[in-house]
Amino acid sequence: MMLIVGLGNPGPNYEHTRHNIGFMVIDELVKRQNAQKLSSSSFNGELFKFSNNFLLKPLTFMNLSGNAIAAVKKFYKIDDVVVIHDDLDLPFGTLRFKKGGGHGGHNGLKSTDENISKEYIRVRMGIGKPEHKGEVASYVLSDFNKGEQEHLMEWISAASKAVEYLLNNSLEDVSTKYTIKNFQLK
Repeated sequence: MMLIVGLGNPGPNYEHTRHNIGFMVIDELVKRQNAQKLSSSSFNGELFKFSNNFLLKPLTFMNLSGNAIAAVKKFYKIDDVVVIHDDLDLPFGTLRFKKGGGHGGHNGLKSTDENISKEYIRVRMGIGKPEHKGEVASYVLSDFNKGEQEHLMEWISAASKAVEYLLNNSLEDVSTKYTIKNFQLK
């Protein structure tokens, strides 16, 4: 049994932003797996189930994501958690995988670490970074640019396939097969 979480912010204003790439992958997995929506009002998130696995989009806003994750993890007694998130330190289109590590200033990861520890698998989706450090907040909350949007579905699909592969394979195997290091915008 695995809990697969996509980080993002709820609401139409954030729907297509860089910070919501985790939500976008969960939406794709819901379609691909024909996952069934569960009543989830007590979890502060949208919760779906397929096979014996769960998909979660926390609706607590990024800074409190860990609260929703911890509630689902505890209620269903789930040990294995995968968190899909945007990563400023990686160029756009990068796809990397790791277990544990620091939060790197990402408030969603910080909240998750505080609520369930750092021992979960991370699907790191590179979104690049702004030219100036002071622009980080507006950058992550902005929509992908036109060039990025042309490749968004391909990238989301690759991340979805990687997560599906992770259901029955090791993190090392997933990393070997699905890591994208140098995504080239055309």
